[in-house]
Formats: sequence, structure tokens, C-alpha cells
Amino acid sequence: MNLGLSEDERMIADAAADLLGQRSDSAAVRNCIEGEHGSDTALWQQIASELGWCAVGIDEAADGMGMGAMAQALLFEQTGAHLLCAPFFSTVALGANLLTHCGSESSRQAMLPAVADGGLSLSAPLPSTPDWRTAAEQVEARSAGDDWRLDGQIDRVPDAAYVDAWLVFARCDAQGGIGLFRVDAKAAGATVTMHPGWDATRCFGSLRLDDVAAERLDEGLTLQGLSQATAYARLYLAAEALGGAQRCLELTTAYVMERKQFGRAVGSFQAVKHRCAQMMVAVEALRSGVYGVARLSEQGAAIEHLAAECAAVRLQADEAFFFCAQEAIQLHGGVGFTWEYDPHLYFKRAQAARHWLGAPEALAEETADYVLNEVAA
Repeated sequence: MNLGLSEDERMIADAAADLLGQRSDSAAVRNCIEGEHGSDTALWQQIASELGWCAVGIDEAADGMGMGAMAQALLFEQTGAHLLCAPFFSTVALGANLLTHCGSESSRQAMLPAVADGGLSLSAPLPSTPDWRTAAEQVEARSAGDDWRLDGQIDRVPDAAYVDAWLVFARCDAQGGIGLFRVDAKAAGATVTMHPGWDATRCFGSLRLDDVAAERLDEGLTLQGLSQATAYARLYLAAEALGGAQRCLELTTAYVMERKQFGRAVGSFQAVKHRCAQMMVAVEALRSGVYGVARLSEQGAAIEHLAAECAAVRLQADEAFFFCAQEAIQLHGGVGFTWEYDPHLYFKRAQAARHWLGAPEALAEETADYVLNEVAA
């Protein structure tokens, strides 16, 4: 398997790094955190409408670029490195991803082109459990002729107040089972409450739905579709973690080469060199994992295999990102945990992300089950 990047992929990665390095630097991120609006609206319009980032992974049949999972992962790597405060992850990794793998053909044709051209932003619940269907436990859908009405509570919706529509799982009354629905953000009876979180760079909110009009997007959810959507969301979370871990390494090496002690740069001490080297090894191993799974997905791997690989690389990402973030704080010394320095922002992201679509223990168990079943077979 060739993990090297094509010329187009390298151009995408470089362009994203340059743009976000200027528009989503430390000062810009802190402005979003401390301001009334937790999302950079101007930057979001630029990347969604002008640059077409949302179209990269959408099929050409839906007016997307159809560039595949690798190009999409490269963008998420950069948004993770720069802690982008905009609904890019919500729209692409959650909304468009669920729509692609769980929505009907008609719903995909109606909505994906609008996502691709930047005219429609989406979000969906990001539960702590590995099964997305648990987000339907507190939501009931009632059929009203050709329409649907929703009642209930949805928790843990990223960028809930900053998107045009939400994709909601709900229990269907007469038909039974669980359906996927679209609820417009301006729908009557829908209330959003934003909640302060540990990771201030990714805003979460809860939705309260009281007899809200909704559009059903699926023709019957399948385990295969849900498994595919979960796999890709985990891959993109791992790509974000890769970017965050890389940034922790860069911040740390820059600091230890500037900070002096006993008349020497701290980075010249052997013990500090070893710890930076361990961070680099963790980052490069994770890069191989993320790029490898992205390439695997483009080769048409069986969904069971892809799901297991995505669970494994997500587990690897959790461990590598958390390790690099905590090392960044330690190697920054007494200022590492202060508000003025950035390592704590990445440490909080690393901690919070461990609870999205499966905790490390659940990911390890899922991976082990697949490996043991393969051996038994």
C-alpha cells in the first residue's frame, strides 16, 4: 500500500495548513472561545463556499469533488492542528457522512449538493457510545400523513447553534425501529441550549424538540450503513487527533529550544531530547495508521474490516494525542498549564475526544473481537 500523497493531495494539505495558520492561529481561536459566538463565521464561509472544502469527499454525482477519504482526512488533520472553530467537522464528518451512508437516494440528491457548495451546514449527535442509535433513546417520531413530528431531547450536538439543520435519530411510533430525520434549525418548537464544556474549542449544545416538523431521510436504517458512517467518523476524529498531536510536538520543540536553564537551551538536555523523540515516534506511527486506513477505504475494503481498522486507529489516536498533549504541558514547565500558552487547549481536546463515538475501552474491545473472530474463522 502506497501511503505517499499525490500532487493534488499535497496541494490540499499545504493550502489548508497555510490558510488555517493565518486565519485560525492562537489569537483567532481564543477570540472565538472568549467571544459571544463560538464559531468563526467569516472563516467558515470562506472554507465552505469559496474553497469548497465540504465538497472534497462528496461524490461527483452529488456535485462534489469525489477525492476520497485521504484528501478529506488531510483537511481534518489541519483543522485538528489549528483547533478550527467552525462547523466543518459537524457538517462533513457527521452530517454529510450520515446522509451518504444512511440516507435514501432522494435525500442524498436533495441535500448533498447544497452541502458541497457551502450552502447547507449540518450537525448530528456525537454520543459517547459506539452505537449512534443510542442518540434516539429520548426522541420519539410520530407520523402525520406524509409528514413527521418529533418530540424529545437530544444531547451532545456539536455546533448546535451554528448550523442550518440537524440530523436526528428518533424512535418511530407505528413502524417501530429507528429513523434518521432532518430538523431545520428555524423549525417551530426546536430549542437549542449551548453548554460550556471542557474543550472550549468545540461547542456542544442540546436540542429540545416539542412537536417539531421533520423530514425522514432514510428508507430503513441498516447496520451496514451505520457501521460505515461510524467508521468514517472515527477515521476523521483520528485525523484531527493526528493534527493535534503534531501541533503539540511543534509547540514543544520550539519552546524547549528557546527556554534556557543553566545557560543552555532546555532542548539540549538528553532527557528532554528523549521525550521529544518519543512524541515524534507516536506522531509518525499515528500518521501511518491514519493514512493507511484512509487508503484502505479507497480500495473498497469489506465494511467489517474497515470498521475494525477505523476502531483501531481511533484507539491509537486517542493514546498518541493524549500522550503528546500531556508531554507538551510537562515540557513547557511551569507555564505549560497557564491560559497564556496553548498546550492546555490541546490537552482538553485530547481528553474530551476520548468520549466521542466510543471510549478507549470500547474501541479496544471492538478491535479485539474482530481479530479473535478472524483467527477463529
